[in-house]
Amino acid sequence: MKKLENAVIAEQLEAFAGLLDLSGAGYYTARAYRRAAETIRETKAPIAELVAAGRVQELHGIGSGIAARLQELVETGRIAELDELEREVQPELVGLGRFLGVGPKRMVEIGRALGVSSVDEFREAARAGRLTSVPGIGPHTERRLLAGLEPERRPQKKGMLLNRARALLEEIAEAIGGEVAGDPRRWADTSFQFAVVCSAARPKPVLDAFAALPTIVSLLEQEPRRTVGVTVEGVPVEMVVADPKRFGTELVRATGTSAYVDALGDLPAAPDEEAVYARLGIPWCPPELREEPFRGEPPQLLRRSDIRGDLHVHTTWSDGKASVLEMGTAARDLGYEYLAICDHTPNVRVVPGLDADALRRQAEEIAGVNEELAPFRVLRGSEVDIRSDGQLDLPDDILAELDWVQLSLHAGQRQARDELTRKVTEAMRHPAVRALSHPKGRIINHRPPNSLDLERTFEVALETGVAIESNGLPDRLDLSGPEIRLAVEAGVPIVVSTDAHSVRGLGNMRLAVHTARRGWATAADVVNTRPLSDVLARR
Repeated sequence: MKKLENAVIAEQLEAFAGLLDLSGAGYYTARAYRRAAETIRETKAPIAELVAAGRVQELHGIGSGIAARLQELVETGRIAELDELEREVQPELVGLGRFLGVGPKRMVEIGRALGVSSVDEFREAARAGRLTSVPGIGPHTERRLLAGLEPERRPQKKGMLLNRARALLEEIAEAIGGEVAGDPRRWADTSFQFAVVCSAARPKPVLDAFAALPTIVSLLEQEPRRTVGVTVEGVPVEMVVADPKRFGTELVRATGTSAYVDALGDLPAAPDEEAVYARLGIPWCPPELREEPFRGEPPQLLRRSDIRGDLHVHTTWSDGKASVLEMGTAARDLGYEYLAICDHTPNVRVVPGLDADALRRQAEEIAGVNEELAPFRVLRGSEVDIRSDGQLDLPDDILAELDWVQLSLHAGQRQARDELTRKVTEAMRHPAVRALSHPKGRIINHRPPNSLDLERTFEVALETGVAIESNGLPDRLDLSGPEIRLAVEAGVPIVVSTDAHSVRGLGNMRLAVHTARRGWATAADVVNTRPLSDVLARR
C-alpha cells in the first residue's frame, strides 16, 4: 500500500471530526480530532512512520484513541468507523438540518420518513407540501422550514462571534486560494453573511473543491459561478468564483453592506479592488469602513504594527492561565515594548482577586521578570473593580504605587442610567485611574450593553485624561466600532487591549485593532501606540 502523506491523514481526521460533530458526539471529542489534524498537518516528520514505530503519541494532543484510528488508517487506508458514520449520519441532510435549526437525529428521521437523502430532494418534498406528512411536523414548523429554504425569507439567527467567523472563512479561503469576504472581512462584531471570492477562468474545479471540503457538508444553491454551502455548524457560506477580469468587482460586491455597495452605483469590471475604485473615481476604502455609503478620503487607520504594547492582561495570580514571565515573554516575542499585568481585585468575587498585600508580592515577581526580559518592561497594573458604593476596590496607597490602573464595573450592569453613569464617572476622577475597561459591559449574544451614558462619560474622560478601552475579547469587543467613532470624534484617547487570560489570548489584539479601525481610529488616537515614557506619564 502506498504510504499516506501527512496532509491526507489530516484530511481524514478532519472528516471524522465533522461526522462526529454531525452525529451529536461531544464537542470536546470532535475538537480533539480537529486539533490532532492540525498537529499532523504542521508536523514535518512522516506520520505514517511515527505510527509504524509506535511513537505517534509523542505528538501533542494524540491520545490512545486517536492513535488507534491512525494505526487503522495507515495499515488499511481507511477508518471503518468513518465509513459507518458516513452511511448512518447522512452528512448532507444533517448539515441542512443544522442550518434549518433541526437536530441531527431528528433530521435523519425526517429524511427517512420522506424517503429523501439530499438537499435537492428535501427541497422538492417540502415545496410539494409533503412535510406535514411527517409525524410531529405541523403547519407552523412547515412554514419555518420552508422559509429557511428560501434565501429571501430566511429568519435572522444569532450572529457568529468575530474570531470564529474569521477562522472559518480563513480556513476555507486558504484551502481554495480565495479571499475572505462578507461580514468577517469588515471585521463585524458578529457575522451573518459569509462569503469567499476566488478568481478563475474555469469555475467548476474551484466549486468542486469547495464542495469537497470537510467543512462543507451540504450545498443549498448552485449556479455556474456561485454556490452556497452549509458547514458542519449549519452556517451558510457563499462561494463566488469570479472571472479574473472581474475579481475586484465581485470582491467589492461581496464585502460591503448592501447600503454601501448600492450607493457606489454600477460597479465597473476590474481585476482588483484598487482598479474598481479608480474607475469609480473615488479613493480605495478599507473593508472596515464599508458599512454606510461613503465616497470620501478615508483616514490612515490604525495598524497592528502601530501597537507598542498591551495594557490589559491577566495571569495565574487571578484567573489567567499563564504566569507573569510567560505572558511577558510572549508579548516581547510579538514585538511589544511593554505589557501591563492587570489582574482582578477582590470585589469581583467570582474569580480570585488581589488585595494590596498580594499586589506587593506580585511586584516582586514582576521585578524579577523585568530583570530577565529587559529592555522589555512588564508594568504593575490592576483591573480595579468599582464597588457598589462607587468607591475603588483598592486603597489609595497601593493605587499610587501602580504603573497602570484601569477601572471595571462587573456587577450592577442593569442599574439605571443616571446611577450607573454617576458611579463610573466619579470613579474616573480618582487621580490614579488611567483607563476605563469594557465600558458598556456587553457579552455578545448573551448580555446586552448597559445603560452607561457615553456622552457624559466622554466628557469626564476629556476632563480627567482617562482613556476608554477597546477590549479585544471576542465576546466583548467593547467599545464597539460605532462607539469608538463617537469617542474619536470627541477627542477621547483610546486603549486597544486584549484582556488576555492566556498567551493565546494575546492574539486577540487583531480583533481589538480592527474594531478600532471600524471606529475610524488612527494611531494618533490610541494610547498604546506611544512610547513607554508617554504611557507612564501621569495625568
